[in-house]
Amino acid sequence: MQVPLYQAKAEFFRMLGHPVRIRVLELLQHGPVPVRDLLADIDIEPSSLSQQLAVLRRSGIVVSVREGSTVSYALAGGDVAELLRAARRILTELLAGQSELLAELRQSDAPVPSPSVPSVPKSRQG
Repeated sequence: MQVPLYQAKAEFFRMLGHPVRIRVLELLQHGPVPVRDLLADIDIEPSSLSQQLAVLRRSGIVVSVREGSTVSYALAGGDVAELLRAARRILTELLAGQSELLAELRQSDAPVPSPSVPSVPKSRQG
C-alpha cells in the first residue's frame, strides 16, 4: 500500500527534527566535511554523531565518502541546501514579525500621558 504524500512529508520533516541533524546539514552545505571536523564543530559524543549521521544516510539526504582512513559526509543533492535556506527565510520573517509585535507591546506599555484638562476661567466657575 502506498503512503499518502502528506504522510511521507511528515516522516521527512520528523527525520529532520533533531538539532544535531540540522547542524550537520548546515555544515555540509558548502561541500563534503570529514567526520573529525563535524565532531570539532558540534559538541557531541562520537557515538551520538554516528547515530545521527546514520539516520541522515538511511534517509538518502547525505552520502558518505571514504578517502583512505578519512570518512567525509556530503549532501546527496542541492535541494537540501535550498530547503535550509527556505527555512532561514521563513524564520527570519517570523522573528521579524515577532520583534515588530514586541515593539508594539512595549510601546503600548509606556505610560500614557494624562489628558490635559482645560482650565476653566474663574468667572465661569459657578
